Amino acid sequence: MSLSLCMIVKNEAATLPKCLSSVKKVVDEMVVLDTGSIDRTPYIAQQFGAKVHHFKWCDDFSAARNAALKYVTGDWILVLDADETLTPAIVPQLQEAIARDEYLLINLVRHEVGAEQSPYSLVSRLFRNHPDIRFERPYHALVDDTVSAILTKEPHWQVGYLPGVAILHAGYQKSAIAQNNKYAKAAAAMEGFIATHPDDPYVCSKLGALYVETGKITQGMELLRRGLHQMSVSRTGGEENYDVLYELHYHLGIAYSRLKNSPQAISHYQAAIKLPIYPMIKLGAYNNLGNLLKAAGDFNGAKTAYATTLKIDPSFVFGHYNLAMIFKALGLFTDAIAYYQNAIELNPNYAEAYQNLGVVLLKVGNHQDSLTAFRKAIALHERYNPEEAKRLRQALREMELM
Repeated sequence: MSLSLCMIVKNEAATLPKCLSSVKKVVDEMVVLDTGSIDRTPYIAQQFGAKVHHFKWCDDFSAARNAALKYVTGDWILVLDADETLTPAIVPQLQEAIARDEYLLINLVRHEVGAEQSPYSLVSRLFRNHPDIRFERPYHALVDDTVSAILTKEPHWQVGYLPGVAILHAGYQKSAIAQNNKYAKAAAAMEGFIATHPDDPYVCSKLGALYVETGKITQGMELLRRGLHQMSVSRTGGEENYDVLYELHYHLGIAYSRLKNSPQAISHYQAAIKLPIYPMIKLGAYNNLGNLLKAAGDFNGAKTAYATTLKIDPSFVFGHYNLAMIFKALGLFTDAIAYYQNAIELNPNYAEAYQNLGVVLLKVGNHQDSLTAFRKAIALHERYNPEEAKRLRQALREMELM
């Protein structure tokens, strides 16, 4: 089975080489649709052997993605954005999956690099080159609706997913969001769509979450509740889109947390966790639930939530750090040290982990290693949070440790 990469791009010269390098030996064809770059993006794509086409941007991601699909010739299509890369470890599974006859679409696990909130998502980015598969919605363009319609008419097809992380996404780190004005672009596109589709649960989820993230909590909660209500009244045959339902509950949990309403937040996180979806997607809910239980003094409940994140994903750095914080609070310093060290091994630039490791080492009388950890924390804070570096250095001087 031949595989085509299909992309839309605009001014992605900084990120495109890494993206294309990750798939160059995996795909048989690279189709890149440029939507108005003024940098070297088209040239870079051509240097990697991509077929570059052009499209006049019209504030509609689906229109651009569908235009790109017209140029694809492969049996299967892999869709990536320029700030994403394909993980090498997933390639054998991917090749085996597309060689099978039963799949129409294969969902992929995407990792939001550096994200504590919603670190993983399941994205519909690998699908058969079927004439009726098209993207819909102006932002967060999806093929899911057309795939569902095909499955109704052609029930011999199946939808599957690949276990393990397939895509690494760096685009929602704070620096990237600010640089590309992503929130404003997303809001503008989704507000236009929801004006004509006011009860669409998916857009209620995405736009509601964006409003909560940008401080428009009342507006965000109204949309999230509307989405929940719509899903409850439009349920047919017991079938639901559990991924969207998860997102609605999850972001309501965040909204209620911002309003300091912990009982309601806990209730929504618990509802999200109970849903039958891919476990890695639930990491954010388990982690946030643990944070709320810890703040309420329920250390055992928090420990259970954090431990569950590590059962799901042993490399979840925030799970190690938060579990260390619980052991520290419980006075179980040996366990706390071990989990802080785990977090540091996974993220060597984790200043807070070094800082708290220094505190625990000091409590057990290991002054030399404690001072080493504090110095490392100060050095990292100097790079990312100079005020905290200054505060920590002053505190150590007052304790006559420096």
